[in-house]
Formats: sequence, structure tokens, C-alpha cells
Amino acid sequence: MGNNSGATLEDMTNCESHQWYRKFMTECPSGLLTYYEFKKFFGLKNLSASSDAYAKTMFSTFDMNDDGYIDFMEYVAALSLVLKGEVQQKLRWYFKLYDVDGSGCIDRDELLLIIKSIRAIQPSLTADMSAEDFADMVFDKIDVNGDGELSYEEFTEGIQNDEMLRRTLTQSLDLTHIVQRLQGGIEKDS
Repeated sequence: MGNNSGATLEDMTNCESHQWYRKFMTECPSGLLTYYEFKKFFGLKNLSASSDAYAKTMFSTFDMNDDGYIDFMEYVAALSLVLKGEVQQKLRWYFKLYDVDGSGCIDRDELLLIIKSIRAIQPSLTADMSAEDFADMVFDKIDVNGDGELSYEEFTEGIQNDEMLRRTLTQSLDLTHIVQRLQGGIEKDS
């Protein structure tokens, strides 16, 4: 499947695996989650163009073999990462998500696009500063070489060394409410 996240089915108990499989097949009887179903699954409706682009990027990070679908193994790997992933694994996923054009670096425009998209999708996130000011602050803090792009190393080291950035990033990409909804469905099914 091309899974490089380090998350595997072995990370879950047999019971959890069975429950996740039942839930996945109930929600997605074909065994393949399309982008449309992904948006429905996550309750993403009436998205702006930039928010839709962010959702597509998120979908593609879960679609690890780039076939246009999320299969059960990819689904479990994604949930395992969200639920049980190590900090380094999550940072790798965050970086891939923020690197919209896949260039291997995050530029200010990409960061700004993602910040605005996240705020549009999750209006409950209170912003102490504008998206532009936040992007400027991030680059001021962690663009070590000042080239206007964040390499993977700059991004991961900068986020790990700055508690406020790490907390903000974690909150902005928090999928807990979705996982809780899924777990609630699993518990009802059991």
C-alpha cells in the first residue's frame, strides 16, 4: 500500500480492528472511500474553494497509494496515526498536509492557505491573530535560513521546540471530534 507512516494494524487489538472494519464497511460498503464520501464522512459541506483544496489535500495524505480511494488499510493507518501516533509521525503527516504543491517545502502562501482553510472548516477555533499575522509569526520563528520556505527539518524542529506552535498546530488539525463520533458509532454497533 505504500504506507510509510509507521502505523499498522498490529498497533490495534483484534477487537478494535474488527470494530473499525465493521464501521468502515457500514459507512463504505464498497470498501473504498471516495473523496465525496470522505467529505460526507467528516461533515464537510459547502466548502469554499480554498477549504475544498485543503480537504482534497487531507484526503490525498490518507490515500497513501494515490489510487483516488481510501481503503480499509489506509483508513486504519490514518486513524492509528491520529489516535496513537508518535510526535514525529504526526509532524511528518502535518508537513505533507501543509506542503500543498508537494515541492518538499512549505512556503508562506501554502501555510496561509491551510490556516485560512482550517479556520473556515473549524470556525470554533478562536484566532488571537489574523491568519496573515500567524503565518508571519511561524516563518519568523522557524524559517532558520530565511529563504521564505520551510524545509521538513525546519518545520519539525521548529514545531518541536516551540510549545505554542505545537499546541496551535495540534488544535488546528485535531480530528478528535470525528474519532469520537466514529467510536460512538462503534460502541452502538457492538
